[in-house]
Amino acid sequence: MLSERELERYDRQVMIFGREGQEKLKNSKVAVVGVGGLGSPVAYYLAAAGIGTLLLIDEQKPELSNLNRQILHWGEDLGRNPKPISAKWKLERFNSDVKIETFVGKLTAENIDEVLDGVDVIVDCLDNFATRFLLDDYAHRKRIPLVHGAVEGTFGQVTTVVPGLTKSLHEIFGVVKEKSGKFPIIGATAGVVGSIQVMEVLKLLTGIGEPLTNRLLIIDLAYNTFDVVELR
Repeated sequence: MLSERELERYDRQVMIFGREGQEKLKNSKVAVVGVGGLGSPVAYYLAAAGIGTLLLIDEQKPELSNLNRQILHWGEDLGRNPKPISAKWKLERFNSDVKIETFVGKLTAENIDEVLDGVDVIVDCLDNFATRFLLDDYAHRKRIPLVHGAVEGTFGQVTTVVPGLTKSLHEIFGVVKEKSGKFPIIGATAGVVGSIQVMEVLKLLTGIGEPLTNRLLIIDLAYNTFDVVELR
């Protein structure tokens, strides 16, 4: 049940989702895996939308070179607070109605069942395919939707995996050779792609619109191109 305060806070959304849709958001638990360039806007906008519980997962602490894009982390967090803890403090003050859970550490085949227990949607905000494929395997085993996002430079991509309905990340990307070292990235790219990922989550939970199932959205913000590749 939504309180009067929540109805006022989410008034503009209720005009789209209706009360029932907003209650679905309130009763949902979403995992944000990676609380960096993508995870920052994803967590912000999911909290703004009124997701009932956010689970933030990351093993790193913020570094100075992160701050051009990782907007949940500030100068005072550098070298001190792990990213999930840094983000939790701010998100709780941004929206006290949202419950913020954290896991500081690396997801592994041994701990993933325990860490992601009870999650309704998983958001991939990672920068490596090894952990992405681990999430993909878990999502299919547990029949949980997975929203994939990736960025580099001015490029980004998003697709939504729904077990039993869509191709898996393994099938879409095959064998991926991981890149080593730092890669270029503009903060605005992560902001745009992260916002699209949030919309995918909201569509999955409320039923509005059409998620990017069996489709891969590829964007290049340098030239404002948005292309959709059919994956069927």
